[in-house]
Amino acid sequence: MRIQHLLLPVSDPGTVATYFRTVLELEAGADQVRIGWSTLQLEPAGARPVGGVHLAFTVPHNRFAAATTWLDARAQRQRDAEGREHFDFGGSWDAESIYFTGPDGLILELIARRRLPASERTGAFHGSEMTCISEVGLPAAAVAATQAQVEAAFGLAPLSTPTPHFAPLGDDEGLLIVVDATRRWFPEQRALPNAQGIQVRLGGVTAGAMLRDAALGWQVHSA
Repeated sequence: MRIQHLLLPVSDPGTVATYFRTVLELEAGADQVRIGWSTLQLEPAGARPVGGVHLAFTVPHNRFAAATTWLDARAQRQRDAEGREHFDFGGSWDAESIYFTGPDGLILELIARRRLPASERTGAFHGSEMTCISEVGLPAAAVAATQAQVEAAFGLAPLSTPTPHFAPLGDDEGLLIVVDATRRWFPEQRALPNAQGIQVRLGGVTAGAMLRDAALGWQVHSA
């Protein structure tokens, strides 16, 4: 599954686009950012809340050490309660990641999935090496019910065993992270999940499907 397009409400599109262009070295116009095969479209949030949005970006697994050095020169990593700031996920995840805070309190993540192809690049990392938006967080009043709706609409299966509070749906190329709306985001456990106004377009799934959570304000559809 691929996250092809993501509409993200922000406090100021120009300011956020500048961050992605100058800090993360991504191709960005006035209100649009290219991240590999994904497009991040920015629009004014207006009265909608910002903050509490989780996005992850994929980097090739053999470039993760270089990407970590690159990010450390640009942002401060988030830590969990035990002070850890590098996370290795085994089992079906088979990945490692680091988290950092973006504009509007975005909970951002660089993740390297070992099953995905390696890169031929060497030397210093550049932001253009990010291959896609890997994850988007979607809060739910009832995770199991939303999981069932996602599975029925798009044909997505869980990457790992879901819990009552967390269900990662998709595969190595892209995941919808369905979380309990009262569960604060890992690793800092500070911000509650927010996806008001977010619209996600998926590729590689059941065509012509759509799912909306009117109460929590997000929408997912397929090309």
